[in-house]
Amino acid sequence: MFARSFAISLACASVLALPAAAVQQPTAEERERQLQEELTSERPIEMVRSPWIDELTWMEVRDLLAEGYTTAIIPTGGIEQNGPYLVTGKHNVILEGLCPAIAEKLGNALCAPIVEFVPEGGIDPPTGGMRFHGTISVRQETFVALLDDIASSLRAHGFTDVVLIGDSGGNQRGMAEVAERLNARWAGSGDRAHFVEEFYSPGWEATEEYTAEVLGVEEG
Repeated sequence: MFARSFAISLACASVLALPAAAVQQPTAEERERQLQEELTSERPIEMVRSPWIDELTWMEVRDLLAEGYTTAIIPTGGIEQNGPYLVTGKHNVILEGLCPAIAEKLGNALCAPIVEFVPEGGIDPPTGGMRFHGTISVRQETFVALLDDIASSLRAHGFTDVVLIGDSGGNQRGMAEVAERLNARWAGSGDRAHFVEEFYSPGWEATEEYTAEVLGVEEG
């Protein structure tokens, strides 16, 4: 046993002592070939049919794109005060139910993970929703940059239509800005960014009217 261990140690020491040039490294071409083989390899498990991209393997996303699922929905919610009876993540809970329903209706769409952190007011000093405990806010420029990167990532993988929807009034301006910016950048490619203002418009006032007139519930 001692002789065997000594021999293995000696062999390892010999390899480590070799100059770096003597250790065969794959060429850039070989690494690229290996990558392409992996990217086109067959999926080893049965397809999971989830509308959420983050609930799929990368191979499942690849194969769904090949099937024609080329629309990606980016839902934006928020974490803010919603009165004494609703949780701070109310907007995100709504989107958990609505985004899959929209994707199913479209028939060729998948949902990106919900963007939960959005502008909710100034942080220091606190303004807007940030005056209430539990609210989490990001700067407008952070929100815009995040949406731009998410949409650009999805397009890089083959999604041709990126749809932006938001369940909070403070998200609308940033989504409109990003859609305009992306369409200018993608001009001539055939790919499109869509900001669906109607998802939230005409806003909370219409919701209050509906709950009062149709449901008979007056907001206190």
